[in-house]
Amino acid sequence: MAVARAPKRRRLSPPNEDEFPGVAKPKTISDSQNAFFSHAAGWNLEQDYELRSRKKNKKGKESTRLPIKTAEGRVEQLQVSRPQSGDEDSWLESGDEKNSAQEAPKTVHEKPQVPIRQQILEAKEELARIASLINEDPENHAGGFRTLSSIAASKNPTIKKLALATQLAVYKDAIPGYRIRPIAEQDQTEKISKEVRRLRAFEQTLVGSYQAYVKELGICARPAKEDQAEATASVAMVAVSCTCALLGAVLHFNFRGELLKILVARLSSRKVGAEFVKCRDAIEKLFRDDSDGTASLDAVSFMTRMMKSREYQVDESVLNTFLHLRLLTEFSSKASQNRIDKATNGDEAHGKKPKFKKEFRTKKIRKVMKERKAVEKEFKEADAIVSHEHRDKMQAETLKLVFVTYFRILKARTPHLIGAVLEGLAKYAHLINQDFFGDLLEVLKDLISAASASLDESETEGLVNESSSSNHTKNTSRDSIREALLCVTTAFALLEGQDAAKSASSLNLDLTYFTTHLYKSLHTLSLNLDIEFSSKSLHLPDPHQLQPQAKPPSATGNNRVNVQTTIVLLLSALRSILLPRSVPPIRLAAFTKQLFTSSLHLPEKSALATLSLLNNVTKVHGRKIASLWNTEERKGDGVFDACKGDVEGSNPFASTVWEGELLRVHYAPGVREGVKGIEGSVGNVK
Repeated sequence: MAVARAPKRRRLSPPNEDEFPGVAKPKTISDSQNAFFSHAAGWNLEQDYELRSRKKNKKGKESTRLPIKTAEGRVEQLQVSRPQSGDEDSWLESGDEKNSAQEAPKTVHEKPQVPIRQQILEAKEELARIASLINEDPENHAGGFRTLSSIAASKNPTIKKLALATQLAVYKDAIPGYRIRPIAEQDQTEKISKEVRRLRAFEQTLVGSYQAYVKELGICARPAKEDQAEATASVAMVAVSCTCALLGAVLHFNFRGELLKILVARLSSRKVGAEFVKCRDAIEKLFRDDSDGTASLDAVSFMTRMMKSREYQVDESVLNTFLHLRLLTEFSSKASQNRIDKATNGDEAHGKKPKFKKEFRTKKIRKVMKERKAVEKEFKEADAIVSHEHRDKMQAETLKLVFVTYFRILKARTPHLIGAVLEGLAKYAHLINQDFFGDLLEVLKDLISAASASLDESETEGLVNESSSSNHTKNTSRDSIREALLCVTTAFALLEGQDAAKSASSLNLDLTYFTTHLYKSLHTLSLNLDIEFSSKSLHLPDPHQLQPQAKPPSATGNNRVNVQTTIVLLLSALRSILLPRSVPPIRLAAFTKQLFTSSLHLPEKSALATLSLLNNVTKVHGRKIASLWNTEERKGDGVFDACKGDVEGSNPFASTVWEGELLRVHYAPGVREGVKGIEGSVGNVK
């Protein structure tokens, strides 16, 4: 087989002097051209072509995707964007080019910093614009709620406070007067009109945005730590104020429980500040204004749970908020165990049935009246009228939680809450079940014994070291006396609204211990300088005090009860003892004699109140105690012992009411008139 002849290779490059030493170098242009053409046959053109990189025709690459059919019905080939060739061939770049690109300086365009004052001004304008749009048409500008929420996420505390306050004003105006419920699955599949669909969308947007706002308030209202800046404390103060305002304005709306949790969390602190007082006032206003009882039940349940978790180590003012509850205060008529007789207007209030003539009604009229009653019933449900049964149920559950809290504190004997518990029991004692009377009276006796023991110890210490502990003795005796007085008031308030003698005999209750203790405390109470003051009254510091008094941890001062004064509690207990018809004469005479003696030491207002009580006693029991003013009508002999602890053994009829002669020349004209009124009532007794 013949071998194929190799193709002739021509060299086109100009010859070098080394390769062709015999060829002379041309010196003119024409000689150069002739030399170029003569040696062009020796150039290798194909070699350079073979060494070049082969480039594929990427544009002509066939697509393997299937055609698609458009909405108009046409069949088209799907066009896919190809990556640029530079991206695929980027790996072919040399390392030098990459290194040079990395070493090239990067130019970063920094945004110009806006001054804080300008940011606040722009935020104010934006908040005002969005709030105006929402107030004009909330349904069409529901997206403004989220915009306000995004502005409130600013790190600037001033802008954050402005956004929280703006959201408060917007939600107070935009929230409807009803509670929005979630849309059920059945309602979503139903066919509804465009207006209803639009309203539902707005309501769901409103509820979602409001929920986010309440969560933001809960985060911002957390108490600031000591190491945090004042800006965080100011934001917390604004958040607490917004929460209190929402609770008072939109109590009926969704997420009421979250608002109550925020306030109760702030009340759990023993540190009393401006936020604490604001939260406490908001809870008290809620208790006073709640006519339904549901919101009060929620608040009481959160508070009792919080106090139990903290082992009742809370401020006493938190417990005193229960005194503002509307617990069965709307019922003024007497009730039995089986039914409740409600007083009505007209003759029904006196037990007479109204007389009416039966009218003849046709079948058509009766049908119309039946339909009208059904429509009225629907109107009542639409107006959300609170029924007596629902309100009574809510108030009964609230009362149960309150009494459970009171009894647990009494069992634990928490020192700084005993007075507040007794204050609450004295107010709601007539609502306690009679089965608990015996156990409760035993607890009250133990508290009186403990208070008397602490009073005796303080007096003994005062005699030993009077100069150093005078102030401590004063505060301790004042608290002990008030606690004992509250125990007496609570014991007699248990039998309020019914005959005390019959109830005591049927339940085997002995109230002599409380009567005797109150009788022995009259002289001590009359010498109390702060008998007309409570912790809310202003007190000037003692100028003769050697060491300044330490500030108490509670906002209510050293008083354990901050609602009623001592004289008010004393008169309340005395009315329960002296005004019933079945009081024996010797007890009436002993208390009357002691009260006249105490009136000589009491301040003007307290003396007037005491003489007014004695005037009522003489009108009810004038014949029983008339012998104190007329020595000729009494029988018996002996000496009156005012310091004897036994009421019946003091022999009051052996003395006279000579204090009346001193009260006749009292500096206050009202006191002088009060004594004359008492003597006039005794003189009219036949």
